[in-house]
Amino acid sequence: MKIRYFSDTDTALIEFSNTAVTETKEITQNLYIDLDDNGNLVSMTIEHAQKLANISELTFLQMGKKAA
Repeated sequence: MKIRYFSDTDTALIEFSNTAVTETKEITQNLYIDLDDNGNLVSMTIEHAQKLANISELTFLQMGKKAA
């Protein structure tokens, strides 16, 4: 996964895979998703990312499995 932030346009691009994009869907006025041939999520674009996604505060936590 890659997260790219373009400060000149206040846009965040979150890439989930390197698969070719065949369709882009507008979810809201500021949120777009890119899909591959099979309808799988490839990437997501967030416009006005500072305000809408709090992009300045990014945290990644990998959670372990719970013991059974």
